[in-house]
Amino acid sequence: MSPEGGMSPGGYGRNGRSGHSGHSGRGRRGGRGTVAAAAMAAGAALHFLPGAVAWRKARCRLLPGLSGVGRPGHVALTFDDGPDPVSTPLVLDTLDRLGWRATFFCLGDQAERSPEMVRELVGRGHEVGVHGWLHRSHLRHAAPPVVRDVERARQLLADLTGTAPRWFRPPYGGVSLSSLIAARRTGLELVLWTTWGMDWEPNATGASVAARVADTWWPGGTVLLHDSDLTSSPGSWKATLEALPLLAERWALDGLTVGPLGDHFDDRRDQAGSG
Repeated sequence: MSPEGGMSPGGYGRNGRSGHSGHSGRGRRGGRGTVAAAAMAAGAALHFLPGAVAWRKARCRLLPGLSGVGRPGHVALTFDDGPDPVSTPLVLDTLDRLGWRATFFCLGDQAERSPEMVRELVGRGHEVGVHGWLHRSHLRHAAPPVVRDVERARQLLADLTGTAPRWFRPPYGGVSLSSLIAARRTGLELVLWTTWGMDWEPNATGASVAARVADTWWPGGTVLLHDSDLTSSPGSWKATLEALPLLAERWALDGLTVGPLGDHFDDRRDQAGSG
């Protein structure tokens, strides 16, 4: 889990529980988070305040890359906190029916328990990102243990998939100086989200998740959902499953395409380069 909602509108912590090789040339991508270090470090405290919804909107405007704002007309669909041997396969089956690919921010300890699920994610055409080893806020930990946590998860996911992960999303979306140092040291690129479904809530339904995505919509945005209830209300992933076809209807009407973060950013860069 990494939502900015739970304690208050846009705050952090759904239910108060905590634990979602190839370095060459990656430092420059990870540097995007470093450029934003001062702003994010200063803004970290805002994640705990009722005004954090405004903070989300502000970072979408001021730090679009970090927030997940990509090319217009495209939705980056992301899932946190897996893989889970019960719920993740059902999410994958639904994505197959919809013809969608997504980015899954995996926890190292979950991946260690279900390595076959990590391989299946990649085998079905999805991206795997790093959510850390344990689901714990970086805002309360110094850089050395955070770097070890992130690197341990990065290495396991690289070993399981045969590909060095590119993306990193800190648990709870709490970006601290420790997070920025970890991203730099591991060659990962920090990315949060513009839009969430609040599918972690105990009373969430497919309709409520789809409505929350619409309410928090940001053009060219990155949507945060969850394929696991590890740090959510038990069975909350069922609301996520119910929401996906509803989102498909809405996005089809709006003429939006859906895909992983790599498509969200790289296609935009290719278009800029060809122009």
